[in-house]
Amino acid sequence: MQKERIYVCHTFYHVYVACLKELNLEKERRGKASLVLSRMSNDFGNLKARAEKSGLFEAVYWFDEKPFTFFEELTELKKDTGSLPGNLRNRMRFCKRLGELEEPYVPVNFREYGDIYVFCDSDPIGYYLSWKKIYYHAVEDGLDCIRYYDTARYDNRGHFRLKAAMAALGFIFIQNGYGKYCMDMEVNSIEALDHPISKMIEVPREKLVEGLDGEGRDILIRLFIENRQELEDALRKAGEDHRPVSLILTEPLCRDLQMRRKLFSDMIREYAGDGVVVIKPHPRDVLNYREIFPEHIVLDGAFPMEILNFVCAQMEMEFERVVTVYTVPSSIHCAGKKLYLGDEFMDRYEEPSLHRDAGSHSEQRLK
Repeated sequence: MQKERIYVCHTFYHVYVACLKELNLEKERRGKASLVLSRMSNDFGNLKARAEKSGLFEAVYWFDEKPFTFFEELTELKKDTGSLPGNLRNRMRFCKRLGELEEPYVPVNFREYGDIYVFCDSDPIGYYLSWKKIYYHAVEDGLDCIRYYDTARYDNRGHFRLKAAMAALGFIFIQNGYGKYCMDMEVNSIEALDHPISKMIEVPREKLVEGLDGEGRDILIRLFIENRQELEDALRKAGEDHRPVSLILTEPLCRDLQMRRKLFSDMIREYAGDGVVVIKPHPRDVLNYREIFPEHIVLDGAFPMEILNFVCAQMEMEFERVVTVYTVPSSIHCAGKKLYLGDEFMDRYEEPSLHRDAGSHSEQRLK
Protein backbone atom coordinates (compact mmCIF):
# COMPACT_ATOMS: atom_id res chain seq x y z
CA MET A 1 0.00 0.00 0.00
CA GLN A 2 1.35 3.43 -0.95
CA LYS A 3 2.32 5.74 1.91
CA GLU A 4 0.94 9.26 1.96
CA ARG A 5 3.68 11.87 2.40
CA ILE A 6 7.37 12.33 3.06
CA TYR A 7 9.41 15.47 3.76
CA VAL A 8 13.15 15.81 3.06
CA CYS A 9 14.64 18.46 5.35
CA HIS A 10 18.12 19.97 5.62
CA THR A 11 17.58 22.59 8.36
CA PHE A 12 15.51 23.22 11.49
CA TYR A 13 13.45 25.73 9.51
CA HIS A 14 12.59 23.03 6.97
CA VAL A 15 11.32 20.78 9.75
CA TYR A 16 9.35 23.71 11.18
CA VAL A 17 7.54 24.27 7.87
CA ALA A 18 6.93 20.53 7.48
CA CYS A 19 5.33 20.53 10.94
CA LEU A 20 3.19 23.56 10.06
CA LYS A 21 1.91 21.74 6.98
CA GLU A 22 1.06 18.64 9.02
CA LEU A 23 -0.62 20.63 11.79
CA ASN A 24 -2.88 22.33 9.25
CA LEU A 25 -4.31 18.99 8.15
CA GLU A 26 -7.42 17.45 9.65
CA LYS A 27 -6.47 15.56 12.82
CA GLU A 28 -7.36 12.19 11.32
CA ARG A 29 -4.75 12.75 8.57
CA ARG A 30 -1.91 13.59 10.94
CA GLY A 31 0.73 11.12 12.01
CA LYS A 32 0.89 9.44 8.59
CA ALA A 33 3.87 11.31 7.12
CA SER A 34 7.54 10.36 7.14
CA LEU A 35 10.38 12.78 7.85
CA VAL A 36 13.91 12.57 6.43
CA LEU A 37 16.66 14.59 8.15
CA SER A 38 19.74 15.20 6.02
CA ARG A 39 22.93 15.44 8.05
CA MET A 40 24.99 16.81 5.16
CA SER A 41 25.12 20.42 6.37
CA ASN A 42 23.31 20.54 9.70
CA ASP A 43 23.64 18.96 13.14
CA PHE A 44 20.10 18.14 14.27
CA GLY A 45 21.25 16.84 17.66
CA ASN A 46 18.51 14.66 19.12
CA LEU A 47 15.70 16.25 17.10
CA LYS A 48 14.98 12.86 15.50
CA ALA A 49 13.93 11.41 18.85
CA ARG A 50 11.73 14.40 19.67
CA ALA A 51 10.13 14.29 16.22
CA GLU A 52 9.34 10.60 16.73
CA LYS A 53 7.62 11.42 20.04
CA SER A 54 5.68 14.39 18.62
CA GLY A 55 2.95 12.26 17.06
CA LEU A 56 3.23 14.15 13.76
CA PHE A 57 5.26 11.53 11.90
CA GLU A 58 4.94 7.78 11.57
CA ALA A 59 8.66 7.42 10.81
CA VAL A 60 11.77 9.62 10.99
CA TYR A 61 14.98 8.78 9.12
CA TRP A 62 18.55 10.03 9.11
CA PHE A 63 19.94 10.74 5.64
CA ASP A 64 23.73 10.74 5.25
CA GLU A 65 23.51 12.79 2.07
CA LYS A 66 26.88 13.34 0.40
CA PRO A 67 28.00 16.54 -1.37
CA PHE A 68 29.46 16.12 -4.84
CA THR A 69 32.93 16.82 -3.44
CA PHE A 70 32.67 13.50 -1.58
CA PHE A 71 32.98 11.70 -4.91
CA GLU A 72 36.39 12.37 -6.42
CA GLU A 73 35.36 11.44 -9.96
CA LEU A 74 32.86 14.30 -10.08
CA THR A 75 35.41 17.06 -9.57
CA GLU A 76 36.70 16.53 -13.12
CA LEU A 77 33.21 17.05 -14.52
CA LYS A 78 32.97 20.45 -12.81
CA LYS A 79 36.01 21.86 -14.61
CA ASP A 80 35.59 24.42 -17.38
CA THR A 81 36.32 22.80 -20.75
CA GLY A 82 36.57 26.15 -22.50
CA SER A 83 33.49 25.61 -24.66
CA LEU A 84 29.73 25.67 -24.08
CA PRO A 85 29.08 22.28 -25.77
CA GLY A 86 31.87 20.68 -23.73
CA ASN A 87 30.59 22.16 -20.49
CA LEU A 88 27.03 21.03 -21.21
CA ARG A 89 28.18 17.50 -22.02
CA ASN A 90 30.00 17.36 -18.69
CA ARG A 91 26.96 18.87 -16.97
CA MET A 92 24.73 16.10 -18.32
CA ARG A 93 27.18 13.44 -17.15
CA PHE A 94 27.57 15.15 -13.76
CA CYS A 95 23.81 15.33 -13.08
CA LYS A 96 23.28 11.67 -13.89
CA ARG A 97 26.36 10.40 -12.07
CA LEU A 98 25.70 12.36 -8.86
CA GLY A 99 22.25 10.77 -8.68
CA GLU A 100 23.75 7.32 -9.19
CA LEU A 101 26.46 7.81 -6.57
CA GLU A 102 23.97 9.12 -4.01
CA GLU A 103 21.73 6.05 -4.17
CA PRO A 104 23.49 3.90 -1.52
CA TYR A 105 22.95 6.64 1.07
CA VAL A 106 19.23 7.22 0.45
CA PRO A 107 17.34 5.77 3.46
CA VAL A 108 13.90 5.17 1.92
CA ASN A 109 12.21 4.02 -1.26
CA PHE A 110 10.65 7.25 -2.46
CA ARG A 111 8.46 5.39 -4.95
CA GLU A 112 6.41 4.18 -1.98
CA TYR A 113 5.12 7.70 -1.27
CA GLY A 114 2.26 9.58 -2.88
CA ASP A 115 3.67 13.05 -2.21
CA ILE A 116 7.35 13.90 -1.77
CA TYR A 117 8.23 17.36 -0.42
CA VAL A 118 11.86 18.40 -0.84
CA PHE A 119 13.33 21.49 0.78
CA CYS A 120 16.42 22.79 -1.01
CA ASP A 121 16.34 20.45 -3.99
CA SER A 122 19.63 22.00 -5.15
CA ASP A 123 21.24 19.53 -2.77
CA PRO A 124 22.05 16.01 -4.07
CA ILE A 125 18.57 14.69 -3.27
CA GLY A 126 17.25 16.74 -6.21
CA TYR A 127 19.75 15.12 -8.57
CA TYR A 128 18.88 11.69 -7.18
CA LEU A 129 15.13 12.08 -7.72
CA SER A 130 15.73 13.48 -11.20
CA TRP A 131 17.99 10.56 -12.10
CA LYS A 132 15.39 8.09 -10.78
CA LYS A 133 12.63 9.96 -12.65
CA ILE A 134 10.62 10.36 -9.46
CA TYR A 135 8.21 13.30 -9.37
CA TYR A 136 8.26 15.55 -6.29
CA HIS A 137 7.18 18.90 -4.85
CA ALA A 138 9.94 21.46 -4.19
CA VAL A 139 9.63 23.80 -1.19
CA GLU A 140 11.58 27.05 -0.84
CA ASP A 141 14.71 26.76 1.29
CA GLY A 142 13.96 29.78 3.50
CA LEU A 143 11.26 32.40 3.90
CA ASP A 144 11.14 34.37 0.61
CA CYS A 145 14.71 33.21 -0.06
CA ILE A 146 14.33 33.34 -3.85
CA ARG A 147 13.37 37.00 -3.56
CA TYR A 148 16.75 37.73 -2.01
CA TYR A 149 18.88 35.14 -3.80
CA ASP A 150 17.56 33.36 -6.89
CA THR A 151 19.99 30.44 -6.82
CA ALA A 152 18.62 28.76 -9.94
CA ARG A 153 19.27 31.81 -12.11
CA TYR A 154 22.55 32.75 -10.41
CA ASP A 155 24.02 29.24 -10.51
CA ASN A 156 23.12 29.01 -14.21
CA ARG A 157 24.01 32.53 -15.34
CA GLY A 158 25.14 32.58 -18.94
CA HIS A 159 22.86 30.91 -21.51
CA PHE A 160 20.20 30.52 -18.81
CA ARG A 161 17.30 29.97 -21.24
CA LEU A 162 19.17 27.16 -22.96
CA LYS A 163 19.98 25.50 -19.64
CA ALA A 164 16.40 25.92 -18.38
CA ALA A 165 15.10 24.27 -21.55
CA MET A 166 17.53 21.38 -21.11
CA ALA A 167 16.41 20.98 -17.48
CA ALA A 168 12.75 20.95 -18.52
CA LEU A 169 13.54 18.09 -20.90
CA GLY A 170 15.48 16.19 -18.24
CA PHE A 171 18.94 16.48 -19.82
CA ILE A 172 20.37 18.42 -16.86
CA PHE A 173 19.05 19.33 -13.42
CA ILE A 174 18.20 22.84 -12.17
CA GLN A 175 16.60 23.44 -8.78
CA ASN A 176 13.56 25.48 -7.73
CA GLY A 177 11.00 24.25 -10.23
CA TYR A 178 13.03 24.08 -13.43
CA GLY A 179 13.64 20.32 -13.39
CA LYS A 180 11.49 17.92 -15.40
CA TYR A 181 10.46 15.86 -12.38
CA CYS A 182 9.65 18.80 -10.09
CA MET A 183 5.85 19.05 -10.25
CA ASP A 184 5.62 22.40 -8.48
CA MET A 185 7.63 24.82 -6.36
CA GLU A 186 6.04 26.01 -3.12
CA VAL A 187 6.89 29.60 -2.12
CA ASN A 188 5.68 31.99 0.53
CA SER A 189 4.86 34.81 -1.91
CA ILE A 190 4.82 34.81 -5.71
CA GLU A 191 4.27 38.57 -5.87
CA ALA A 192 7.62 39.19 -4.16
CA LEU A 193 9.60 37.34 -6.86
CA ASP A 194 11.32 39.02 -9.80
CA HIS A 195 11.20 35.91 -11.99
CA PRO A 196 8.25 33.69 -11.01
CA ILE A 197 7.62 30.61 -13.14
CA SER A 198 4.44 28.69 -13.89
CA LYS A 199 5.30 25.81 -11.56
CA MET A 200 5.38 28.08 -8.51
CA ILE A 201 2.45 27.86 -6.11
CA GLU A 202 1.88 30.22 -3.20
CA VAL A 203 1.48 28.81 0.31
CA PRO A 204 1.86 31.75 2.74
CA ARG A 205 3.63 30.73 5.91
CA GLU A 206 1.57 33.15 7.99
CA LYS A 207 -1.63 31.37 7.00
CA LEU A 208 -0.10 28.10 8.19
CA VAL A 209 0.83 29.74 11.51
CA GLU A 210 -2.67 31.22 11.84
CA GLY A 211 -4.05 27.72 11.36
CA LEU A 212 -2.41 26.49 14.57
CA ASP A 213 -4.39 25.93 17.73
CA GLY A 214 -2.98 25.90 21.26
CA GLU A 215 -2.20 22.20 21.05
CA GLY A 216 -0.30 22.71 17.80
CA ARG A 217 1.82 25.49 19.26
CA ASP A 218 2.65 23.34 22.27
CA ILE A 219 3.66 20.45 19.99
CA LEU A 220 6.08 22.75 18.15
CA ILE A 221 7.61 24.07 21.36
CA ARG A 222 8.13 20.55 22.74
CA LEU A 223 9.55 19.31 19.44
CA PHE A 224 12.11 22.07 18.95
CA ILE A 225 13.00 23.22 22.47
CA GLU A 226 15.01 20.60 24.32
CA ASN A 227 15.14 22.59 27.57
CA ARG A 228 12.09 24.82 27.72
CA GLN A 229 12.71 25.92 31.29
CA GLU A 230 16.20 27.14 30.43
CA LEU A 231 14.85 29.19 27.52
CA GLU A 232 12.03 30.69 29.58
CA ASP A 233 14.41 31.54 32.43
CA ALA A 234 16.72 33.34 30.00
CA LEU A 235 13.86 35.34 28.48
CA ARG A 236 12.40 36.10 31.90
CA LYS A 237 15.79 37.40 33.05
CA ALA A 238 15.89 39.71 30.04
CA GLY A 239 12.39 41.03 30.71
CA GLU A 240 12.98 41.67 34.41
CA ASP A 241 15.81 44.12 33.68
CA HIS A 242 13.32 46.88 32.78
CA ARG A 243 15.48 48.09 29.89
CA PRO A 244 14.72 47.72 26.17
CA VAL A 245 15.48 44.16 25.04
CA SER A 246 17.06 43.61 21.60
CA LEU A 247 17.12 40.25 19.83
CA ILE A 248 20.24 39.69 17.72
CA LEU A 249 19.98 36.92 15.10
CA THR A 250 23.44 35.70 14.11
CA GLU A 251 24.37 34.14 10.77
CA PRO A 252 27.40 32.19 9.52
CA LEU A 253 28.77 35.27 7.73
CA CYS A 254 32.45 35.91 6.90
CA ARG A 255 34.76 32.92 6.66
CA ASP A 256 37.19 34.78 8.91
CA LEU A 257 35.75 34.06 12.36
CA GLN A 258 37.50 37.05 13.91
CA MET A 259 35.79 39.28 11.36
CA ARG A 260 32.45 37.61 12.12
CA ARG A 261 33.05 38.32 15.79
CA LYS A 262 33.74 41.98 15.02
CA LEU A 263 30.62 42.19 12.85
CA PHE A 264 28.30 41.08 15.63
CA SER A 265 30.17 43.11 18.26
CA ASP A 266 29.58 46.21 16.14
CA MET A 267 25.95 45.26 15.52
CA ILE A 268 25.29 44.96 19.24
CA ARG A 269 27.04 48.25 20.01
CA GLU A 270 25.32 50.20 17.23
CA TYR A 271 21.81 48.77 17.33
CA ALA A 272 21.25 47.47 20.86
CA GLY A 273 22.55 50.54 22.68
CA ASP A 274 22.52 50.30 26.46
CA GLY A 275 19.65 47.86 26.61
CA VAL A 276 19.50 44.14 27.29
CA VAL A 277 20.88 41.96 24.49
CA VAL A 278 19.53 38.49 23.70
CA ILE A 279 21.56 36.59 21.09
CA LYS A 280 19.96 33.76 19.08
CA PRO A 281 22.81 31.97 17.24
CA HIS A 282 22.17 30.51 13.81
CA PRO A 283 22.21 26.68 13.97
CA ARG A 284 25.24 26.57 11.61
CA ASP A 285 27.15 29.40 13.27
CA VAL A 286 30.21 27.89 14.97
CA LEU A 287 31.18 30.92 17.07
CA ASN A 288 30.86 30.42 20.83
CA TYR A 289 28.78 33.47 21.69
CA ARG A 290 28.48 32.60 25.36
CA GLU A 291 32.25 32.79 25.61
CA ILE A 292 32.57 35.92 23.46
CA PHE A 293 29.70 37.84 25.07
CA PRO A 294 29.40 36.66 28.70
CA GLU A 295 27.66 39.93 29.59
CA HIS A 296 24.73 39.16 27.26
CA ILE A 297 22.03 36.49 27.25
CA VAL A 298 22.80 33.80 24.68
CA LEU A 299 20.10 31.30 23.74
CA ASP A 300 20.57 27.80 22.38
CA GLY A 301 20.87 28.04 18.60
CA ALA A 302 19.36 24.65 17.75
CA PHE A 303 15.79 25.70 16.95
CA PRO A 304 14.06 27.86 14.32
CA MET A 305 13.70 31.48 15.37
CA GLU A 306 9.93 31.40 14.75
CA ILE A 307 9.46 29.26 17.88
CA LEU A 308 10.26 32.38 19.92
CA ASN A 309 6.88 33.78 18.82
CA PHE A 310 5.02 30.99 20.62
CA VAL A 311 7.19 31.05 23.75
CA CYS A 312 7.09 34.85 24.07
CA ALA A 313 3.32 34.91 23.55
CA GLN A 314 2.82 32.48 26.42
CA MET A 315 5.15 34.59 28.59
CA GLU A 316 3.52 37.87 27.46
CA MET A 317 6.94 39.22 26.48
CA GLU A 318 8.07 41.31 23.51
CA PHE A 319 11.49 42.40 22.27
CA GLU A 320 11.99 46.09 21.57
CA ARG A 321 13.66 45.18 18.27
CA VAL A 322 15.12 42.31 16.28
CA VAL A 323 18.28 42.94 14.24
CA THR A 324 19.63 40.81 11.36
CA VAL A 325 22.01 41.13 8.43
CA TYR A 326 20.42 38.83 5.84
CA THR A 327 17.94 36.70 7.81
CA VAL A 328 14.45 37.88 6.83
CA PRO A 329 12.85 39.00 10.13
CA SER A 330 9.26 39.36 8.91
CA SER A 331 8.21 36.10 10.59
CA ILE A 332 9.28 37.39 14.02
CA HIS A 333 6.14 38.81 15.67
CA CYS A 334 7.50 39.16 19.19
CA ALA A 335 9.47 42.33 18.37
CA GLY A 336 8.32 45.92 17.98
CA LYS A 337 10.89 46.89 15.32
CA LYS A 338 12.55 44.75 12.65
CA LEU A 339 15.93 45.87 11.30
CA TYR A 340 17.32 44.18 8.19
CA LEU A 341 20.81 45.63 7.65
CA GLY A 342 21.68 44.00 4.32
CA ASP A 343 24.55 44.69 1.95
CA GLU A 344 25.36 48.20 3.17
CA PHE A 345 26.26 46.86 6.60
CA MET A 346 27.94 43.73 5.26
CA ASP A 347 30.22 45.79 2.98
CA ARG A 348 32.13 46.91 6.07
CA TYR A 349 33.34 43.40 6.85
CA GLU A 350 33.88 41.69 3.51
CA GLU A 351 34.78 42.54 -0.07
CA PRO A 352 31.38 43.57 -1.52
CA SER A 353 31.71 41.32 -4.56
CA LEU A 354 31.67 38.27 -2.27
CA HIS A 355 28.09 38.93 -1.19
CA ARG A 356 26.65 41.47 -3.63
CA ASP A 357 27.43 39.25 -6.63
CA ALA A 358 26.00 36.16 -4.93
CA GLY A 359 22.41 37.29 -5.11
CA SER A 360 20.03 40.21 -4.89
CA HIS A 361 19.90 40.83 -1.13
CA SER A 362 17.34 43.50 -0.54
CA GLU A 363 18.37 46.76 1.07
CA GLN A 364 14.89 47.27 2.42
CA ARG A 365 14.62 47.56 6.17
CA LEU A 366 11.48 45.69 7.09
CA LYS A 367 9.32 47.58 9.55
